[in-house]
Amino acid sequence: MPLYEIETKAHIIITWADEEQPAKDVVQDAYPSEEIVRITRRPRQTWVISKAALGIASTIDPCSTARDCLSKAAGDKVNAIRLYMQETGADLDNARKVIESNMVMGW
Repeated sequence: MPLYEIETKAHIIITWADEEQPAKDVVQDAYPSEEIVRITRRPRQTWVISKAALGIASTIDPCSTARDCLSKAAGDKVNAIRLYMQETGADLDNARKVIESNMVMGW
């Protein structure tokens, strides 16, 4: 069964379908108010997302760095955020998200 990539103004949906119309139907069922901007039949059965294309390619592992900062801060979230910003150069919002995500995972 072919793999289709369907783009709307707000989403990119990846789905398997025998033909193009059933692939469009999947989008219309899930997002009836959205217009399909582009539909592409992918040449293979897999789809790869490049981290560089999403702007997240780096040599720093954010989770290890966040856990290290949490450890140094003895679990103090505000201090861990400050340490993370110093070590990675991340802005306040991104540092907060990474630290809070790792707190939830039980650093």
